[in-house]
Amino acid sequence: MTTLLGIGSRISHAEFGDGVIINLKASGYTITFLNQGVKVLKFDTPLTVIEAIEPDDDLISLFDVEQALNRVLKRWATEAGSDHTEVVPLGDKWKGGKLILKPGRTDLVQKEMPIDAFFHKIVMVRDRLRVLEQRVNASRLDDEEKINIQQYITKIYGSLTSFNLLFKNQEQQFVGEKSLTEA
Repeated sequence: MTTLLGIGSRISHAEFGDGVIINLKASGYTITFLNQGVKVLKFDTPLTVIEAIEPDDDLISLFDVEQALNRVLKRWATEAGSDHTEVVPLGDKWKGGKLILKPGRTDLVQKEMPIDAFFHKIVMVRDRLRVLEQRVNASRLDDEEKINIQQYITKIYGSLTSFNLLFKNQEQQFVGEKSLTEA
């Protein structure tokens, strides 16, 4: 029998990475993953427990959940140093390359941009989407509104998967919608 984890427990999942349990439902844990957003996983899903918090016997308010999540996120930010932005390397084959934009009209001049500068802007978009996800999840919106916004953000990630060829590391690439068949 698996031990039930409480809200605020820090966990790690093989596919989704590090996360925090933000709610317990009859169907399983609601977990906010740092890189994957909110997922609902069944209680028997294999998880590595980083920090267990005992489940409360009484109901917990959304305010309490937000406070717990803020404490965990601050602790992770502190552990990683004051700037917890990850280093995202450009794929080796693109280093020193140029992005060339050639207009369809002959009376216009083509534009060139170093690929690493373009890649930096793509990574900034990804990082800002992640911050947006965290702010939505920590907001006072009701669950249905949060899920709707989260799905919209996931679709944005899906639109940006075209840029994945620039990333050196696959785990840092954009991920759109996936089938959630966790058992």
